[in-house]
Amino acid sequence: MWRKTRTFVFLYQVHKMSNSIVAIVGRPNVGKSTFYNRLIGERQAIIDDTSGVTRDRQYGSSFWNGKTFTVVDTGGFVKHSEDVFETAIRAQVEIAIQEAKVIIFMVDVTTGITDLDEEVAGMLRRSEKPVYLAVNKVDNHNRMIEANEFWGMGFENTFFLSSITGSGTGDLLDDVVEHIEEEEAAEDRLPRFAIVGQPNVGKSSLTNALLGVDRNIVTEVAGTTRDAIHSKYDKYDKEFLLVDTAGIRKKSRVHEDLEFYSVMRAIKAIEEADVCILMIDAQTGVEAQDMSIFRMAQRRNKGIVLLVNKWDLVEKETNTARDYEKELRNRISPFSDVPIIFTSVVEKQRIFKSIEAALGVYENRSKKIKTSQLNDVMLAAIERYPPPSHRGRFVKIKYVTQLPTYYPAFAFFCNNPKHVKENYKHYLENQLRKNFNFTGVPIGVFFRKK
Repeated sequence: MWRKTRTFVFLYQVHKMSNSIVAIVGRPNVGKSTFYNRLIGERQAIIDDTSGVTRDRQYGSSFWNGKTFTVVDTGGFVKHSEDVFETAIRAQVEIAIQEAKVIIFMVDVTTGITDLDEEVAGMLRRSEKPVYLAVNKVDNHNRMIEANEFWGMGFENTFFLSSITGSGTGDLLDDVVEHIEEEEAAEDRLPRFAIVGQPNVGKSSLTNALLGVDRNIVTEVAGTTRDAIHSKYDKYDKEFLLVDTAGIRKKSRVHEDLEFYSVMRAIKAIEEADVCILMIDAQTGVEAQDMSIFRMAQRRNKGIVLLVNKWDLVEKETNTARDYEKELRNRISPFSDVPIIFTSVVEKQRIFKSIEAALGVYENRSKKIKTSQLNDVMLAAIERYPPPSHRGRFVKIKYVTQLPTYYPAFAFFCNNPKHVKENYKHYLENQLRKNFNFTGVPIGVFFRKK
């Protein structure tokens, strides 16, 4: 008999952030990328019948049952490459076992249990991480019968599903998210600042300069920092955790398994951080990968401080800080209300100003506004500039309140929430920033039926 299944549906609502990574492992061409695309809600991973199409590892964010988590597609093997098939798969599974919170082991019902499936299963059985066996391509009655063979692999958590149609994915995810941890309340722990950016922009040098000791190895070779290194800062009446992360470079440049491990740790550090200090090389300028890291932190609703390093090496006659800052704010628009600090870590110029900015952003992210004050200010702003009508229907906003989330989010109650246009949403966000100072923090603006 068919098990009761649900098609995977994404829910767009206010939710809490988790600190967990879910890794999808398995041999090539079992449907990992199709499943990954379904989890993140977009076609990010390339899908093809040829094994090994997913050469670069994919990272994305997924949401289920009120919890958000990072999904990692571990990629596959390319024919005729210099890699050894079994070695490549084994290395990726080992990394997933070490770093992921939950592991989804995917197999293919159409091929049955293969020797490589057994080898991967043996490694996963020895781990202490929760493992879910996902038998893919089970999309008819005959395949449902054939799938029962996989119970013999000995995994208690075995699910039959179809990545293409979505059947069975809901049942699997209901169990998976039971292991996902929500973000701790900010008042229960020290502020956590993650120093992020591309390789060799000066992240480890900044950590060492702030701590006053050579805590981390610094070389001119990009990628020296392989791990996310935590250090406690307790000076000048300021106390917080500082996390120096490995450089995040374009996925097409990530070839080593060890670097894959480093990038997973860096992404995990961003998820766990309250504020991300994004370092940019002043000599190379803002690159596409800098923007990717910025948007990654923004999508996860983290506080952000931009640190333009190596400013002492830039020719000041042709590049002024004002012009550079203007161009930078244009690049990160529409979320341009972030602190931008020009520094030289080597010369120790304005390095403590970056920490003061991060502490300020942390306070803004934790800010709670009284409902009465919020309504006095925002209803007056709405009266000055009412929302435009939609096909003759007027939108009337009657009430606003701050939601109990870990980042600033606000609900505006009105008669026709679906008819509020995006540009008016930006107007309300700008009014919130203008009146309550949310510099460096993404704001959530939601409309609810009164």
